[in-house]
Amino acid sequence: MLTTKQISAGIVIGSLLLGGCTSKVANNIELSGFLSDYTHLQKVNSPSGQTVLRWVDPSVNSKQFTNLYYEPIKFYPTPKPTAQISQDTLNKVLSYTNQNIKSALGQRFTLVNSPKGANTLIFRGAITGVTTANEGLQFYEVIPVALVIAGTMAVTGNRSQDTQLFFEGQFINAATGKPVFEVVRKGFGKQLNNDSQKLTVEDLKKIVTDMASDITHYQ
Repeated sequence: MLTTKQISAGIVIGSLLLGGCTSKVANNIELSGFLSDYTHLQKVNSPSGQTVLRWVDPSVNSKQFTNLYYEPIKFYPTPKPTAQISQDTLNKVLSYTNQNIKSALGQRFTLVNSPKGANTLIFRGAITGVTTANEGLQFYEVIPVALVIAGTMAVTGNRSQDTQLFFEGQFINAATGKPVFEVVRKGFGKQLNNDSQKLTVEDLKKIVTDMASDITHYQ
């Protein structure tokens, strides 16, 4: 039987572990280099309630831009398929993302075929990561025996897996070539039962639809 001291110690240890759980925003090692500078990004809440990293040029009136040249979203860097994340899934995720983001932007701008004009923005975006990882510890797992069980499940591959999609994007003033808006998002999809379950595009769709919704509702 666990003593009060053991339980208290377990809670302290567990709290420390919980403090290191997966962050809801991308950290430094999760930034891809797609954007040239990340130092000016700030945490903000998107219309859908997601915490994102974002920067908006305060000297620019966004309402002056009515046209948008859409560069198709790409992977950056090029991902390598795994036993859990197939090339077919990666292709479908990229296609689904382009379809939804371009449609959402088309509701806010007139899409044009040339990246020129004083009232034109150029959109550049990239999926910078599609990953699975062991889910963070829950509070009920912080007592010593549960910590051991949780650790064993992680080692044997039986622990639930978080699914994540990372996105970086920017809008560039076509007349000046300078960015006026930049964003980094880290989205969480459906959980997988273990590391043997295959990731599918269905598991990540809500991340993309939330992104599209935030574009249409951005003020």
